[in-house]
Amino acid sequence: MKVAFLGTGLMGLPMAQRLLAADIQLIAYNRTPEKLEPLKAAGAEIAARPYQAIRAADCVILMLTNAVAIYHVLLSDGSSSSLAGRTVIQMGTITPTESKEIRNAVIVAGGEYLEAPVLGSIPEAQSGKLTVMVGAYQEQYQRYLKLLKNFGPEPKLVGSVGTAAALKLALNQLIASLTTAFALSLGFVQSQSVDVELFMQILRESVLYAPTFDKKLQRMLDGNYANPNFPTKHLMKDTDLFIAEAKSAGLNVSSIEGVQQILAEAIKMSFSNADYSSLFSVINTEQERMN
Repeated sequence: MKVAFLGTGLMGLPMAQRLLAADIQLIAYNRTPEKLEPLKAAGAEIAARPYQAIRAADCVILMLTNAVAIYHVLLSDGSSSSLAGRTVIQMGTITPTESKEIRNAVIVAGGEYLEAPVLGSIPEAQSGKLTVMVGAYQEQYQRYLKLLKNFGPEPKLVGSVGTAAALKLALNQLIASLTTAFALSLGFVQSQSVDVELFMQILRESVLYAPTFDKKLQRMLDGNYANPNFPTKHLMKDTDLFIAEAKSAGLNVSSIEGVQQILAEAIKMSFSNADYSSLFSVINTEQERMN
């Protein structure tokens, strides 16, 4: 099997490198050609246009920013005509509605489609320890299970197309909400002169604890949001997608809309490309205004 990998950004690059390390034939495309250099040096074939990668492969993996990018790269006139007889595996974060629409377009073009979004960041992508959630038919899942295991040890079949995309958004909503809630509590105990380590000790021993708190603690204390595994702008995008889908499902989204406002403020403060723990700076700024 030869795989076309479209989208080699923060997550796509280490994922594509995992395939090369497994001796899988790879042809890669990225809208920013410079990002392909590590793959080229490792022996991957490089395509100048997405349709060239699609035509040369049996399976197409997408790790693109959003649905707009997918339509541009995969479903433009030049590319969609190359999809006949190919399988598309969509691994980025998009809405269930978008995933189903893209599936329909791929099928019309003569291809087949499954979704397999992932939970985790760059370290997990590098080590092959991502959580892979699959939306597909059982037969598709079994057929591509070995391939997907290059990214995570136990890819899980969630259900039909759309269900895995929904689960990924639900989990990313928790990332945004948990991080914001922790940042607010951290800022509050600091404002009340409570020892931070004592706060963390009690938190770690309680049912309230989540490992992400310790992962983000030092960044927040130091105000160091450089070299992100997951930039603020990406969490903002995913939060927007979740809110749109949750509203359409008739859910009350007031809590996550508050988080959305904090993320928007972080982006205004030039933290767009910084680690999303930068929202702590927004919360501290608000406290200072109240004081």
